Amino acid sequence: MDSVFGTEGILAAHLPHYEPRTGQKEMADLVARLLQSSPISYEFDPFAGLDDLDNLDDLDIDQAPQAECLMIEAETGLGKTLAYLVPAILSGRKVVVSTNTRNLQDQILESEIPFIRTYIVPKLTAMSVKGRQNYLCLYRWHQLTSGGQQQLFADNQFAAIDTWLGETRFADRAEMEGLHGNSPLWQKICCISHFCLGSDCPDSGSCFLNRLRREAAACQLLVVNHHLLFSDLSVRSNGYGEVLPRYESVIFDEAHHLERVATNFFGFSFSRYQMLDLISDIEQSMQESSRTGSSREQEVVGAARSLAGLNEQFAAAFPVEKGRFPLAGVFESQAGLEQIKETVLAALNTLANKLDKIKGTNKPWEQYMNRCLDLSERLQAITTPTTPTTPVAESEEEQPRYIHWFERTDKNLTLSATPIDVAKDLQNTLFNSVSHCVFTSATLRTGSSFSYFSKGLGIPEQSKSCSFPSPFDYAANSLLYIPNSSFPEPAASGYRASLHDAIHTLVSMSRGRALLLFTSFHAMDTAWYALRDVLDFPLLRQGKASRRELLARFSQETDSVLFAVASFWEGVDVPGESLSMVIIDKLPFEVPSDPVIMARMDRIKAAGNNPFFQFQVPRAILTLRQGVGRLMRRSGDQGVIAVLDVRLFSKGYGGRFLKSLPAAPVSRDIDDVEDFFS
Repeated sequence: MDSVFGTEGILAAHLPHYEPRTGQKEMADLVARLLQSSPISYEFDPFAGLDDLDNLDDLDIDQAPQAECLMIEAETGLGKTLAYLVPAILSGRKVVVSTNTRNLQDQILESEIPFIRTYIVPKLTAMSVKGRQNYLCLYRWHQLTSGGQQQLFADNQFAAIDTWLGETRFADRAEMEGLHGNSPLWQKICCISHFCLGSDCPDSGSCFLNRLRREAAACQLLVVNHHLLFSDLSVRSNGYGEVLPRYESVIFDEAHHLERVATNFFGFSFSRYQMLDLISDIEQSMQESSRTGSSREQEVVGAARSLAGLNEQFAAAFPVEKGRFPLAGVFESQAGLEQIKETVLAALNTLANKLDKIKGTNKPWEQYMNRCLDLSERLQAITTPTTPTTPVAESEEEQPRYIHWFERTDKNLTLSATPIDVAKDLQNTLFNSVSHCVFTSATLRTGSSFSYFSKGLGIPEQSKSCSFPSPFDYAANSLLYIPNSSFPEPAASGYRASLHDAIHTLVSMSRGRALLLFTSFHAMDTAWYALRDVLDFPLLRQGKASRRELLARFSQETDSVLFAVASFWEGVDVPGESLSMVIIDKLPFEVPSDPVIMARMDRIKAAGNNPFFQFQVPRAILTLRQGVGRLMRRSGDQGVIAVLDVRLFSKGYGGRFLKSLPAAPVSRDIDDVEDFFS
């Protein structure tokens, strides 16, 4: 790695403003050594024969080899992207790089890969692979354009798409400006699994998705997002083929998101919208097939419309309060709900039987039949009580695997079964199918330990870990401000007024140039209305414009103030003067009302441990570190981090938070903030 990352290496010679960093080279060495280790013997294929298995529990996992894993925390400014890309590419292995955000994927493909191809590996083959819904389906396109549905097209849109299809390589929607993923037109022509005719498709030879898969299979490096990677693992584990071509090694960047993404993909759901989509697709296909249809097709339409009415009855029978709630006890407490459910299940099976009778007519009736059966299985599985009912059973095998819950929104009802612990799922899919896994992020540790992160994912205990601090000089260029002991704690009656006064004072001292991060939309909105008439700076608020628009304006203006929550705690990269202060209203503890969070906390408690210290505190530390990390994005940045929560000093656990924060000088005197900016 010296020839690349050394003081006289390739990066120093060809990368503008490059500064050799010891941590970057050390990280590259670690990744290189891991990928050079002996490969797994694929005599055991954890996915072989899954067509004949109901699930992975039938596999003898204990005899499967485990991937070698490496956890690397690399704080902002280290240059970790090149530190893992270069050794991954030089290893010669088939590698997948998985990220959480599109921005990082674009950076890799538009910046790092061209540089590596120009100066290090000229013959490198690399490409991005997205979910299939991002690509156009030729069969659906031909069906749509031959069906006279011109009302779906805007002016000249048909001609533009038709021309594009003659030029594009993979028909990726992102290439077409103005064609949005949620537009009615794109939903009619994109690739969707339950519409795919596979080898029976008359357009299979020209299929863009098939071309993409062929070229991806020949590439050394694939760049994907976490959702697609876990979709691949989920599809493989259920014996339904594969989403990605086989790969030897996986590098997870932005790895602190993995437990959340895995939780979503190893669970399953049933919703009002899923039913509406099925019914709408059946009716649309009937309209496209003929004006009248056969008598059997008319029976299908009748069964679909009957199911539509039952779907609304079923949704209406649930409690009307919006939010997420455990499903336990709901069917017993809501009169008639169990009977309506059974009627819905019977109607789904009836519709499936009627579709089965016409499925040989070269139309997507078989796909619709399979969707009916799948929805029926999901509804039955989610609403079937699990045993035992206690959070922790006498043995691991007796523990409930899923928490069953429902969510009510303005227009939808969703029933879900979510794994309480994804560690076993990952051991059964990811760690038993690849040779190496690298997990990296700016925030993996809580305090000085990787244990919370590694246990949540089931990473083998013997796995190596390493952390590299940011090369930025926090001691000289930043200040961490925490109010003094007279400031009320968040639960105290005077906290909100004191919070708003403190924000006003701090933003005035920084002359705007501040990112305000709140732990809830309510807190953000309350502060906005309290301060909008007293702060003499341009004020921006999340929800009033798109994320991209807000960040563009915030970056361009040198005195604006951005009020934000949720997703703005990470992924905000605004170097320079425009972001000179980050203000955080309080420690970002999650409200333990979410059913999945409650189930995980209950399991920890039932095992005799403390869920607050083992679960809530580590999660809050990781979130706080992400928020704090918005300040210093380049070596020349300067500014103040203000965490307006005295519990950092008044509570015993506050020390764990402080140990996890950058090495900035700490002050509890507001005058020090004024001195800093003056």
